[in-house]
Amino acid sequence: MSSDVTTRGEAGKVERQKHGIDPILFFLSLTAVLAIGFVAGMYRVQVFAGLASAFGIPTSSKTLNTDLLQQTYRQLDANFDGELDENALINGSIRGMVEAAGDDYTTFLDANEAARMNSDLEGSIGGGIGAQVGVRDDTITLVKILADTPAEKAGLRAGDKVVTINNETTEGFTTEQAVERIRGEIGTTVKLRIERDTEAMEFSITRAEISVDSVTSEIKDGIGILTITRFDQETGRLARAAAESFKEAGVTGVVLDMRGNPGGYLSAAQDVSGIWLSNKIVVVEKANGTVIDELRSRRNAVLDGMPTVVLVDGNSASASEIVAGALHDHKAATLVGETTYGKGTVQRLITLTDGAVLKVTVARWFTPNGLNLSKVGIKPGYAVTLTEEDMRNNNDRQMTAAIELLQK
Repeated sequence: MSSDVTTRGEAGKVERQKHGIDPILFFLSLTAVLAIGFVAGMYRVQVFAGLASAFGIPTSSKTLNTDLLQQTYRQLDANFDGELDENALINGSIRGMVEAAGDDYTTFLDANEAARMNSDLEGSIGGGIGAQVGVRDDTITLVKILADTPAEKAGLRAGDKVVTINNETTEGFTTEQAVERIRGEIGTTVKLRIERDTEAMEFSITRAEISVDSVTSEIKDGIGILTITRFDQETGRLARAAAESFKEAGVTGVVLDMRGNPGGYLSAAQDVSGIWLSNKIVVVEKANGTVIDELRSRRNAVLDGMPTVVLVDGNSASASEIVAGALHDHKAATLVGETTYGKGTVQRLITLTDGAVLKVTVARWFTPNGLNLSKVGIKPGYAVTLTEEDMRNNNDRQMTAAIELLQK
């Protein structure tokens, strides 16, 4: 075996020392290397799991018996009358496995779906209709209608159930699958069949470019109104800037409107809570009943002590519920509106091969007072419901109630 020993002298010279080869030692070393390579190949999953664990990366060394899957594929390939798309088969198999976990929020996203999710969080929707979509009671539902968009102009409303998209049934669809079909090239048309209460309706909507900021603000009658539509990477910064402008303007109270907000990044919820709370618990995460993390707000609470009302409804979920729960439990705000959606779990996004993503539930979160909101939600202290007539007449009774509370 030969080796090169490199040393640096005072003048920076490199000296190489050559050694002769011992045939026996060379043979034994080669045998050892081949043996290690063979074992590593046989147990590559276990080896990777061990290395990942050493670096604090959660992973598993378990493997599935895929003999039946391979047998099914071979028989399908041999007998199917038509062309098979191998990528579609692979993604379908993965999607089915993940869905079999039995958790609505543990999902597989292919590369296109993952890219769209990132676009959603950045507010760059592209060609769409201006409606946020979610799964409610196992049905694709319009969660929020954005202002001045094709969806609003066509007459769609939050709570509408989407039965078909371009004549394709949405039964069994995930949110991502529905979004994929609703979106498309700007200027093209999408057809939706909607159920609203007991009435069935059909809409033909022309897609337009949709771009929405996660935070908007205004001052009305001395009250600052802060609207947050989602929690993305910019939400904390934008919300804090709005809060500082409220304080400079001398507002006497603030309305935080999170109606229809489906959530987003946990860190953004922590940042927004920190506008009112200084170094206090925002949320506690537990896995298998054990506390694994405790997120606290930072110390610079620009609206600490500011009279605040939080507006929520049945489509306020996840991160918006975390903020509402934290402000409520610390008595920093009064909640007005309707009981929230009730999503009390935390998901981690894990990047897979070729840009695919696994969104997996890793923990359950609890409010500072120890409440987990899964399938329960937060019930506001002041219950105010918007009726169909209110929405038709653009009568926002919930906002009116919030402002009246602050002006008392």
